[in-house]
Formats: sequence, structure tokens, C-alpha cells
Amino acid sequence: MGVLAVIAKRLDALIGYASLRAIESPSTLDDQQWLTLPFWAYMKLLFCMWLVLPMFHGAAYIYEKHIRRYVKIGGYVSPSSNYTADQRKVLQMMSLDARKSVSQYVEKHGWEAVERAIKAAEKETKKR
Repeated sequence: MGVLAVIAKRLDALIGYASLRAIESPSTLDDQQWLTLPFWAYMKLLFCMWLVLPMFHGAAYIYEKHIRRYVKIGGYVSPSSNYTADQRKVLQMMSLDARKSVSQYVEKHGWEAVERAIKAAEKETKKR
């Protein structure tokens, strides 16, 4: 088990212990902080419900906004495909969604149109 899993399992006990210490301490400063944290279990429940329930799409939101950019998508393009080695290199740098769109564009307009679009984008970038 990872360190984060152990901390997550023990966090409720830690919060409960800190809340008891806050009640017993003579200072009232720590009471407000630690006595609001027993709602932690309810906050975890609400968060898990947001992640799991299909009406909220919470897990999909987390994946799309925060995780997907760190996951390598795309990868290997088979040498047996109809693309040259240079074309395969370009396709391997793309995500699966982009690769699918480019493949459809190539089928419709040909690879020369893709090369013209790449050159136009390079020229536009150099202007800036």
C-alpha cells in the first residue's frame, strides 16, 4: 500500500483525535478549526458521489481537465500502414483523437493537403 493510501485511511482517526484535543484544550482558537473537520466524512461521501454518479460526470471531468494531459496518448503507428516513415512520425506525435481526424482528412484530401497545412502553420508561426 502506498503512503497516500495509509494517510487516507488514518486521516479520519487523526481528525477525530485532533477534535478531542481541541475540546479539552483551554484555548478557543483551535476549537473552531478542528470542530468543523468532523464533517470530513460527509465531505468525502459527497466527493465520492460526485465522482461516481453518472448525472455529475465527476470522474470524467477530473480525467479530461487534469489527468489526460499527463497520459501519453497516441504512440505506435504500424509500419504496415499506408504511411511513409516521416508520416508515421508525425502521426505518432498526435493524440488518438487528432490522429483519427488527420486520417479522415488524409482519406478525403490526400497527404499533400496535410503537408500544405503544416507548411502554412509553420509560416504563420514564423510571422509572430
